[in-house]
Amino acid sequence: MSFMDMGNNPANSEKCTRDELEHLLLHGTRLQEPTASESGDGDSQDAASPALPHTSYTQSYGGEDEDEDEEVSTNSDVQGAFGLYAEAAQDMATANLELALGRHFACADYCNQAAEKAAQAVSLLRRGHRTRYDHDLRALGMAVGAPVEIQEAMAVLTPFHPEAFYAETPPEEADEVISAEQAREYIATARRVLRWARGIIL
Repeated sequence: MSFMDMGNNPANSEKCTRDELEHLLLHGTRLQEPTASESGDGDSQDAASPALPHTSYTQSYGGEDEDEDEEVSTNSDVQGAFGLYAEAAQDMATANLELALGRHFACADYCNQAAEKAAQAVSLLRRGHRTRYDHDLRALGMAVGAPVEIQEAMAVLTPFHPEAFYAETPPEEADEVISAEQAREYIATARRVLRWARGIIL
């Protein structure tokens, strides 16, 4: 059953939504809705619906591509929003693992990624395309219509984009700069952002 089908069936509950999200996390996402061939030959399924590639960060926009981006359809990209939110949820799971391993900067980095992807998922749902920004998560939150408290939470995570962080902190010192307690706080902050996005997307 797809997410699109769930919206048309009043018998579906929040549990179904969570089951579908769990399915996304376990099996990945596809570029298109399942087709009739999915119930048949496995090779046909792979050819019809290739998996979405995973990238560490969503794309920053600007420069020469700006005019082209303005022409993107404003229709809601529901499946894209679900897929990107699933990636954000995966990043949160990875952040917890990195904390358990004592890699505190990697934990904060994944929190940054999770917040970014959650906000961009809202952008896909509301506008049909990702929002241009330059790794300033507060600005991204404002652009996608996040409330002030969510924008402030996103601002807390902004410094942990590796390009910015390593400009001031040598990589070998990164885990020492961030304590375990701080890393736990960053996880809680990122979760607030994901809960906000989840209320819109799911």
